[in-house]
Amino acid sequence: MQRLLNSPWEDVIHPVIAIIEDSDEDFYSFLRATQKLHLLERSLYNIVRFQDGDEALDYLFRQGDYQGLQAPLPVAILLDLNLPNTDGREVIHRVKQSSHLQPIPIIVLTTSNSYQDIQTCYRYGANCYMLKPLGVSEMQQTVQVIFQHWFQVTLLPSYGQFSA
Repeated sequence: MQRLLNSPWEDVIHPVIAIIEDSDEDFYSFLRATQKLHLLERSLYNIVRFQDGDEALDYLFRQGDYQGLQAPLPVAILLDLNLPNTDGREVIHRVKQSSHLQPIPIIVLTTSNSYQDIQTCYRYGANCYMLKPLGVSEMQQTVQVIFQHWFQVTLLPSYGQFSA
């Protein structure tokens, strides 16, 4: 069953989805929605959360507290835009400028429906831009779509890295 990792060091065998989200309410709403998924849809993946762009970049670039981390990179990044410190737009830009991180899909999940934000995210290399739903059932539908598309139908660049 999918678990929330307390640290990226906890599990180096199962694929990890990195969620960069500063709002506890939005994060736990997302997690609750994953519990409604069919077991096979969520069982292969662990989730690690970062509450700001700086910590997420340290993890992805293996610097700061994450220097020397031997865990595989996340198979995908779910990203909020309006984060403390380094915001989501800059996270996209920095990740997609790095040859070793560039293949990781970035799924923007935000409240911003700003045309400029949408254009900027795609220009920087985001793979998907979705609006955060407001209600519980809408969040469940959104999470269902994300898991079906990105983790069942799509062959991710990390495909085959995690085989049982």
